[in-house]
Order: sequence, then structure tokens, then C-alpha cells
Amino acid sequence: MDVFVYGTLTDPARVGDHLDSFVFVGPATLHGLHLVDGRYPTLAPGGKTAGRLLRTDEVDALDAYERVDDGLYVRVTVPLDGGERHPAEATVYVGDPDRLDATATWPGEGPFAERVRSHLATADVRVAVDD
Repeated sequence: MDVFVYGTLTDPARVGDHLDSFVFVGPATLHGLHLVDGRYPTLAPGGKTAGRLLRTDEVDALDAYERVDDGLYVRVTVPLDGGERHPAEATVYVGDPDRLDATATWPGEGPFAERVRSHLATADVRVAVDD
């Protein structure tokens, strides 16, 4: 799977500490979400974010690193504009701004993960491979 990374996982040494098999497949831009700094980087609606595409099959290891089971980050998929060399979708991890001490607002009510998924269902959020 291709994962859009924008924070600590853009560092090959950090990725190597957590994954056995991976490759960076190139620079990419996430459209529709912008970077927000906190204790760890996260995303918020609007704008765009520069990052990289990381290809790996080690979803469980990434989920553990991002503490998905604990609710610190939520794993979502968005369309990927990358041509035939890439899958149709990319995975993106979005951190809960309240838990990361980040200034970001997600529209809607309810749990953080539900608000993120609801926003992505109606917004034009996508990853584009940079040439």
C-alpha cells in the first residue's frame, strides 16, 4: 500500500526503526488538508501538505506506531493521482488535535475519527504524486 507521510515518517531512519520492508516512491502533495504542528504533526481541513509516499505492506506496524488502537491517530484512505505505477488510493494518518495539543478544528460532532471520515466523504481531499 502507498502511505502519504508528512511528519516523523518522512525520515528513513525512523521508518527503518519500525518497518522491516519499505521503500519511498517519491514526493507527493496532499490536497485538501494542511499541516498543523503539535506534540506530533497532524492535519486539518483546507490547504495542502507536502510529503512523501511510503510503500509498505506492514499496516499493523504503522498502526502501532501511530497508536491507532489508542485513538491518537486515525487511518483513512483518499484518492491517489499517481498513474499506473500507483494504486488508486493512498493511506493517510490524521492525528487527534486535542490529544496532540495542536490548533486544528474538524467540522461536525461526535468522536474525532467519525468527524474525519465524514469530512473526507464530502471534501475534495486527494494525494497527487509530484513529478
